[in-house]
Amino acid sequence: MPVTGRKPKAEGQKRNRVKPVHEWTEVLDAPFEGRDLPFAAPLDRTAQWWAGVSTMPHCRLWSESDWQFAFDTALLAAAFHAGDVKVAAELRQREKVLGTTVDFRRDLRIRYVETSAGDDDGSAATVTDMAAYRDAVG
Repeated sequence: MPVTGRKPKAEGQKRNRVKPVHEWTEVLDAPFEGRDLPFAAPLDRTAQWWAGVSTMPHCRLWSESDWQFAFDTALLAAAFHAGDVKVAAELRQREKVLGTTVDFRRDLRIRYVETSAGDDDGSAATVTDMAAYRDAVG
């Protein structure tokens, strides 16, 4: 799941002008329907964590093995929420692989794009009549 290499730099700071090896994966910024945990969450905190993780927009790209990885991560999150701090480092690394934060998604080269449901192809653009405008302001 993770992409190797350095994080992308800003447009004006690039030193290498060749096309990057790995392109960004653009995902429509709309919540995913989510999946239920295959076990009962022992704590409300874990249920809240799962509600956030399972509805991320890029979850629609996950295969069955990715979901199994997420389920196993939920078990670690449940242990952490119950007070077992020994699993904190592993939980953080797994959340990075899942892309739970903006920084983690940037590392995975996942970008959310806005929906353009109200936007047309530009054919409905109107032109202002300057003579009517001058008369109104005038």
